[in-house]
Amino acid sequence: MKFSQTAQIPVAREPLWNFLMDVPKVAKSLPGVESVSRIDDTTYQGALAVRVGPIKLNLQGKIILEEQNKADWRATLRAEAKDRMAAGAVNGKTSMTLKETGANQTELLVETDVNILGKIGEFGQPIIRKKADAMLKEFVENIKKQLTGE
Repeated sequence: MKFSQTAQIPVAREPLWNFLMDVPKVAKSLPGVESVSRIDDTTYQGALAVRVGPIKLNLQGKIILEEQNKADWRATLRAEAKDRMAAGAVNGKTSMTLKETGANQTELLVETDVNILGKIGEFGQPIIRKKADAMLKEFVENIKKQLTGE
């Protein structure tokens, strides 16, 4: 399943980039993240609790920062997580691209390609897509709040 969202962040590109490259800090902006800890320079482990329809998922897994290309203002990360209780897993890749649109205005493009395995995947794309879109919108709003203090 592929998702794409664009948002205008009222912050210059450089501070937004620095913020987004700090995985534990960014994780606090994602709804449902319970913990994130660093394993090495590009790998983190974490836990996410999220409700999809009638099921509450407790995903445990890793986030791997695969690309940090400041010249192109593009970063890619891969996530692999499992929920033992719901017998499912989520594997996905997310890329973020920053485009300066003004002195203190940056366009953030987030593209995600995710595979949902097991019982979680049985919900069907419309419910999962709706939840993912809602989480992405909340994520962007939280980033704005953290960076602008609003």
